[in-house]
Amino acid sequence: MPIQWFPGHMTSARKKAAETMARTDVVIEVLDARLPEASANPMIRQLRDFRQRPCLKLLNKADLADPVATRAWLDFYERQPGVKAVAISCKKPGDAARVPGLCQQLAPHRNDNIKPLRMMIMGIPNVGKSTLMNALLNRRIAAVGDEPAVTKSQQSFDLSPRQSIVDTPGLMWPKIEHDSDGYMLAASHAIGRNAVIDEEVAVFLAGILLERYPALLAARYKFDIASVDAVGVVETVARKRGCIVKGSGGELDLEKAAMILLTDYRSGTLGRISLETPESRAAMLATAAKYSAGAAEPAADAAED
Repeated sequence: MPIQWFPGHMTSARKKAAETMARTDVVIEVLDARLPEASANPMIRQLRDFRQRPCLKLLNKADLADPVATRAWLDFYERQPGVKAVAISCKKPGDAARVPGLCQQLAPHRNDNIKPLRMMIMGIPNVGKSTLMNALLNRRIAAVGDEPAVTKSQQSFDLSPRQSIVDTPGLMWPKIEHDSDGYMLAASHAIGRNAVIDEEVAVFLAGILLERYPALLAARYKFDIASVDAVGVVETVARKRGCIVKGSGGELDLEKAAMILLTDYRSGTLGRISLETPESRAAMLATAAKYSAGAAEPAADAAED
């Protein structure tokens, strides 16, 4: 089932973000290091391109991501014009402290009391924007929570007489084009649970883990991964963790097992895992383009007839 999630307040949040970007020098886009492109809102790119604003891409939660994949993503972004990329963990004060200086490199002309550097934090829900803001200000001013879309309004602060920053609400886009992106976002808890079926998301995650990180699965749940498919992973987790529906006579509670698998991934208990790489992303887009072109051919033939 395709996953879509666009709460009502995000329409006004997008309009407000467009207005604020007109007064911004550098956009700080916070991404999930485990799925950088899937967690990149295309509307942010559109707004940046329209205003021609440089971007500091922060691959946050890098401590949870596969370091080899993260390095590949940094190289990927550094080749883009007007973009600087860095891997960080916003929970580490030292990492967050680097951000203003990196932004200054992208706008060296904004560096005095008359022309202070104006920064704007953007990104999808639950990627760590509020955690970053709290770390930059060294005090808790932005609400932080495990559920997406905690922040619903903009907040502006002065970091110094020469630097100001705006924190914006998490912003999704109206239609997630690729189904796999929706599942990656759901697995990483960037989408509200009311829009997803946990068991389906866990099966999707299990498929990636079987393909790329089978040893981590085997080490965590102590089973022979060679004998199971993605659905079998969730079923095996249910057996290993004693997930049984009460009063069912032994029926597996797959929903509970799904949450165990998802939580182990989200917390890093499974290990450092990336759900996509530049290569896997390119392959997915190529397949999608091929499918789209193939689907269009019959209509074109019909038109010729």
